[in-house]
Amino acid sequence: MTHRAARSAELARSNAPETSSRKTSYAASADEDSAHAASSHEALSPVAAAGDLAGARTPRGSARAGRLVPPSGPQRVLALAQLSNSVGDGAYYVTSALYFTHVVGLSPGRVGLGLTVAWAIGSLVGVPLGGLADRRGPRGTAVLLALATATAVASFLVVQGFVAFVVAACAYASAQSGLGAARQALLAALIPAGERTGLLAHLQSTLNAGLAVGAGLGGLALHAGTRSSYLGVFALDAVGFLVCAALLWRLPSVPPTRGGLKGNRGLGVLRDRPYALVTFLNTVLLLRMPLLSLGIPLWITERTEAPAWLVSALFVLNTVAVMAFQVRMARGVTDLPTATRAIRRSGIVMPASCAVFALSSGASPWVATAVLVAGAVLQVVAEMQQSAGSWQLAFDLAPSDRMGEYQGFFGTGVTVARTMGPLVLTALLVGWGTPGWLLLGALTAGASYAMGPAARWAASRDTGAAGQRADVRPRNGGARRTPVTAATRN
Repeated sequence: MTHRAARSAELARSNAPETSSRKTSYAASADEDSAHAASSHEALSPVAAAGDLAGARTPRGSARAGRLVPPSGPQRVLALAQLSNSVGDGAYYVTSALYFTHVVGLSPGRVGLGLTVAWAIGSLVGVPLGGLADRRGPRGTAVLLALATATAVASFLVVQGFVAFVVAACAYASAQSGLGAARQALLAALIPAGERTGLLAHLQSTLNAGLAVGAGLGGLALHAGTRSSYLGVFALDAVGFLVCAALLWRLPSVPPTRGGLKGNRGLGVLRDRPYALVTFLNTVLLLRMPLLSLGIPLWITERTEAPAWLVSALFVLNTVAVMAFQVRMARGVTDLPTATRAIRRSGIVMPASCAVFALSSGASPWVATAVLVAGAVLQVVAEMQQSAGSWQLAFDLAPSDRMGEYQGFFGTGVTVARTMGPLVLTALLVGWGTPGWLLLGALTAGASYAMGPAARWAASRDTGAAGQRADVRPRNGGARRTPVTAATRN
């Protein structure tokens, strides 16, 4: 899917010993906001508090983790926060272009230019805003950025010209990018490592469900076609982010993982070549993001005899499949080896999908329809495998004290894919036809298989230059080493 952003599966058997003994460097020596600390006068880490609340340390909690609804506690609160803003976003996505062109009076070219500039700036500021979450604490930073996003969306209600539109769009994209990084850092601090990918799968399903509901509400606004109906959509989206901020504030307080600006060596992630390589390869894999919204619609209308309504049907198929199966698909991804295997499998399935899509050219309408449906099924399987693997890598290869900064950098791949994907897919699929599909499949396969060596390089490099890696598993399968801090000694 094009608009997604961040995803509780049960703990794998190999991670069970780690759960009972894990005390990370996020542990707080005296968290006054924690009810457990107040009653027992003992310092608890946010991970421990979250695990107790969610029931993740019990067999019952592990069983519940495999359900479609995350267990109660921080995991469910994160899912509700995701749902609250995704409904408004779904309505915004289907109405914003027509609002800015038909109501505000901007030309389509200016709207496209403004959004391109806005998301380019957003991708750049996502890294320092993620670093702010590391220095000031991810919960407070996420709440402030959710409020900033709500304010930016509300500002669209009074936009009257191109300059004001660009300013508001830049504020919106910047706040959204920073919010994504801060929420990932908050998730990493509250959720044990073995459960993060599973939770992200839940969040992805929740995101799709919210977008679908929001798209339906947006369709009602489009049907009405009045200025007040469009303004109602923007108000709904702004309120959704206000609710998101309130929900995030309910989560346990997480202390900063880094000190102030003094002694900060700048954006260390930009000098971390192994992690940068992993991010680049993931960006290549994400070029498939505009496939359903642009590549396949153009292919169907320009190169096949299939009916145009199939574009909508394939979009619905993808959305429903992710909602129904993403959690199950991510269940076995719990560490670096399983993550790279999932991505490698996607590197087999995605080229097969591209080859099937290519076969639809020149076929009769019903044959082309059947072939395109088969290709879409393979494509969504590859998408879910690649997503689960990349989520795990993004966390496991990042330093625990710079999680926000690193998640902000990893998230720039989505923005780059959204910007470059349409150009690449248009040139390959519409311009080259069948050879373009085959080249896209080969590009995906190459990036998928290169991810394994890149991840091993990132996991085995000297961590002294980039910081302590979060929950890195030794090669011999033993327990993960946790940095010794005052909190872990207590």
